[in-house]
Amino acid sequence: MPSKVSCLYVLTVVCWASALWYLSISRPTSSYVSQLSVPARKMAKALKSNATTTFSNIRTRPLNPHAFDFIINEPKKCETNVPFLVILITTTHKEFDARQAIRETWGDESTFSDLRIITLFLLGRSTDAVLNQMVEQESEIFHDIVVEDFIDSYHNLTLKTLMGMRWVATFCNQAKYVMKTDSDIFVNMDNLVHKLLKPATKPRRRYFTGYVINGGPIRDMRSKWYMPRDLYPESKYPPFCSGTGYVFSADVAELIYKTSLHTRLLHLEDVYVGVCLRKLAIHPYQNSGFNHWKMAYSLCRYRRVITVHQISPEEMHRIWNDMTSKKHLKC
Repeated sequence: MPSKVSCLYVLTVVCWASALWYLSISRPTSSYVSQLSVPARKMAKALKSNATTTFSNIRTRPLNPHAFDFIINEPKKCETNVPFLVILITTTHKEFDARQAIRETWGDESTFSDLRIITLFLLGRSTDAVLNQMVEQESEIFHDIVVEDFIDSYHNLTLKTLMGMRWVATFCNQAKYVMKTDSDIFVNMDNLVHKLLKPATKPRRRYFTGYVINGGPIRDMRSKWYMPRDLYPESKYPPFCSGTGYVFSADVAELIYKTSLHTRLLHLEDVYVGVCLRKLAIHPYQNSGFNHWKMAYSLCRYRRVITVHQISPEEMHRIWNDMTSKKHLKC
């Protein structure tokens, strides 16, 4: 007789296929940014009433309170056994195949028998009730999904990452390290764990590493990475790690989350994290093992890296199977 989990898994896959069949056109999503029009007379009155506000109160009042509730949560994930590494993966509702490929390959929590590793998928709320229901059913099977009550969209990717920071700080602050990555990334776990983080050594503090970018804002409105001057007037960004994959000591999660409460939100998540790091005087370390581009597969080449971008679920299975079956081969 098939197990209950197997039946639920098959049912979930069938439901996902049915739902995605007719959801051929994505519904528009909204951003967290909304401009409120306030009459000048009311604004003047408000300013006058706040004239007695002290400077210290202004400094302590949250600019971004992140007042979102958890819709789906795994608050007890770290209670019984403190993890060495928490992997936070930003994803969208329709990417079931990508999530499943990660679960079955590099994101498998049982990969290292001597180390506890936790994998979590981060989502916002979809505007489509069917997709929300499908993710709820998926969560009931795998218990590796966290969702907050903001609209899931590209412009809200910063909120999604901050949700992950908040989760680590609240429910898993004893972890040693955290990785944030995306659902189309292949991660060489052996290199990440044994060559970069080195479990036998003393855990680092205030540590942040990845592919460090030194650049400035793009003012072309046609660009995916357009940054309005009124949001970020400076001509240069602080050094930041590509959002495709970066690693940090777990203490930094709480530091970034608390700093974000008093830092104006930017829709470019990796740039925003860099802005928070600058406020914290934490300088990200460059690591050439993090690749934020697609790289043709070869066994020896992939043995040298930590991350590779733009990997499909099919490629992920093929690469993982090839690498695990040929560990005895030398380059």
